[in-house]
Amino acid sequence: MPPKSFYKYKSGAMKLKKKKAENELIKSQAGAIFSYFSKQSTTSNVDANVDGDGVNLDGDVDVDVNLDGDVDVDVNLDGDNVEANVDVNIDEDDGANMDEDDDVNLDGDNVEANTGPNIDIFDPRMWDGLNPNMTNVLVEKGPNRDLTIKKGPRDKFGRRFSSTMYTRTLENKASCDRDWLVYSKELDKIFCFCCKLFKDGISEGCLDDEGYADWKNASARLKEHEVSLEHMKNMKQWYEMRKRLNVDATIDQVAYAQYKKEKEYWKQVIFRIISLIKYLAKHGIAFRGTKEKLNEKSNGNFMGLVETFGEYDPIIKEHIRRVKHDDLRVHYLGHNIQNELILLLADEVRLEIIKNIKQAKYYSIILDCTPDVSHQEQMTLIVRYVNVNSNPIKVEESFLGFLIVNDTTGKGLFDVTLEELERLGLDVDDMRGQGYDNGSNMKGKHQGVQSRFSKINPRAFYTPCGCHSLNLTLCDMANTCTKCKTFFGIIQRIYTIFANSTKRWQILKDNVKGLTLKSLSTTRWESRVESVKAIRFQVADIREALLQVGENDDDPLIQSAADSLANTELGDFSFLVSIVIWYEILAKVNIVSKKLQSKDMILDVAIKEVNKLIIFFKEFRETGLANSIKEAKEIAIKIGVDPLFPQRRQIRRKKQFDESSSEPEVILSAEENFKVNYFLVLVDQAIVSLEARFEQYKEYEKIFGFLFPKMLRELEETKLKSRCYFLQDALKYGENSDIDADELFLELKLFETFLPRHITSPFDALAHLQHDNFFPNALIAYRIMLTVPVTVASAERSFSKLKLLKSYLRSTMTQERLNGLAILSIEDDILENVDYEVLVEKFATKNAKRASRFV
Repeated sequence: MPPKSFYKYKSGAMKLKKKKAENELIKSQAGAIFSYFSKQSTTSNVDANVDGDGVNLDGDVDVDVNLDGDVDVDVNLDGDNVEANVDVNIDEDDGANMDEDDDVNLDGDNVEANTGPNIDIFDPRMWDGLNPNMTNVLVEKGPNRDLTIKKGPRDKFGRRFSSTMYTRTLENKASCDRDWLVYSKELDKIFCFCCKLFKDGISEGCLDDEGYADWKNASARLKEHEVSLEHMKNMKQWYEMRKRLNVDATIDQVAYAQYKKEKEYWKQVIFRIISLIKYLAKHGIAFRGTKEKLNEKSNGNFMGLVETFGEYDPIIKEHIRRVKHDDLRVHYLGHNIQNELILLLADEVRLEIIKNIKQAKYYSIILDCTPDVSHQEQMTLIVRYVNVNSNPIKVEESFLGFLIVNDTTGKGLFDVTLEELERLGLDVDDMRGQGYDNGSNMKGKHQGVQSRFSKINPRAFYTPCGCHSLNLTLCDMANTCTKCKTFFGIIQRIYTIFANSTKRWQILKDNVKGLTLKSLSTTRWESRVESVKAIRFQVADIREALLQVGENDDDPLIQSAADSLANTELGDFSFLVSIVIWYEILAKVNIVSKKLQSKDMILDVAIKEVNKLIIFFKEFRETGLANSIKEAKEIAIKIGVDPLFPQRRQIRRKKQFDESSSEPEVILSAEENFKVNYFLVLVDQAIVSLEARFEQYKEYEKIFGFLFPKMLRELEETKLKSRCYFLQDALKYGENSDIDADELFLELKLFETFLPRHITSPFDALAHLQHDNFFPNALIAYRIMLTVPVTVASAERSFSKLKLLKSYLRSTMTQERLNGLAILSIEDDILENVDYEVLVEKFATKNAKRASRFV
């Protein structure tokens, strides 16, 4: 079949297609002439000087404002120049403010502006209907090539576009660039930029009309076209016009210079709006009030900051003046623009995180769920990876968003997570770790999230959260005996009796000058150390406050409860010993929990801390009771309590007929009874629970432990080689393996001789490997080991932002806005490096209709 350029006349289908395009263009421009006949016209003289951040406009700017009907808005962003029709209907009583957002809902964020289709002036399909300003921009900037496209899709003959067509080979084998050639990815066709832009009369070939896609004859057609007289004439016109534009020597140079000044003014306005949005999002501050107009009460923080900027900044001051005097149809201060810029900023931050993750290759996921204020279950997604771009190398735990989950079963959570990872472009095969809490839907061996990921990727090592495991250990200890259960009930009763009345709380403050009482948390045992600490070191003062409440309160129930707490509980020596014991235990566990919550926590440090805690309990079992009794006696003497364990009445059990009456009955003293039935039970339960709940850490120590610098130096060659093979098996799935055991053995054997003696941390070892760069297998092994998570503390921290952003005053926030604000607030260090120029270009591309002022 001959190429389309072979035919002298167009076919009927081609004519109909062209006529349809012309009709659509005419229809889109209907009513544009009315923009030149306004009911009210204002001319403003603005002095302009473009210097740094400030922009002033020098010359007369005629701004026509049509107060009703269709308004033609010409907007320029750095890239595209597009005319847009925006329907604006202004009531005389509405004041000077006019929002570009048609649909307004101040209670929520699910609002969209009716702005029509986006237009890209760099798209060859749009080059037939460009106005002079658009043409100037295209001529000055030239065609926009996507150099990432090396080859196009194959046609039915198996042929396709190739980027080699951009280059022309001369007779002397030299090459030159066909800067006029453009490939359209959407149409899968090539175009001649200058001929399509400056064609005069009837088209002579598809390169200057509908595009060329006959790839078999493309090379011949290109050679024929580039030596044609019409093409050379259009090339000359393009080059001369671009030269005149660069030196401002065009016929309309005055108007074009004014246009460029206006463009720079609008860019500076957008820069400042972005800065305001970034500030509010970074600090988690609400944007809007009940109104969205300038100089009105309750118009929110964003409008308030705009007004404040207007007092000192000349750009915003000029912008506010234009808004007040109705010189603008679109002012970019509405909530839709806020949402768009929030999402653009969040996308920039998220893209940077994804780029770092892909460079690191291996990553782990951390998940946790909580209901928000609108009773919607939110699951946070945190990704842990080794940031190879940082100096020094460090482990990052980056927030990627909140995911709405309606099914909280293992399958439901797994499906949502897998879908999100695919959307973000993260390969599940590169996952090397999973970190969840200890819920059955997460850690379940058969139906849990971890088991489902392990089935599709056995190399994704699951680690239960260390902090959750410590909390569950304390729960096991508190439920060992009745005396342990009632202990924390007494602590809560002391707090409640004061907290339920302002008068009683004043009595507490009059007597207790140091630590204030804290309520117990049912889930976070780490907070209980503060509750116990306040009573442990202020027993005398709190007891005196309880006695005063018992004497002066009007409620007899409160009087009775206060007297009982002061005399029976705080006056009981066994309770004083218990509070000393529990404070020592909770304080030690709290220290370990704080260490495990750090972002750069790694397996070897976590294993060491847990082992230290187990050793502490074993030592405390031998000496803890004696030391606690000694400290409790000092407290008892201070408050006037007899420092002796209360002797309970011995209950003699009736012997059965088959029992020997000569067997002596074991009778324990009060102190021995406290030790056997309370203290030893408590400590033994702690040891058993810690060893059981952190059993997974020991398994990972067998896999990765030999990589710790200290152990690496101590291992014999035979053991080192066997451990390398063990790691290879753990990192192997099917025929794929992350490392080669033999090569790893040789690398580690050599690396150990180079490793300085003072280095004991895997971080420092990895830094040396990264610097040397000739230990590839060892580098992979260390990166995978550091990627495995220890706790889900980062997920817990993200929930604090969730509660700050989505409160009962802002419960109708959309999920996109929530995720955008959350990622800007949590990943604020990346936010600081966002390039405003790139952001404005993306804003222009996305909103070409409204944003065409900034081309």
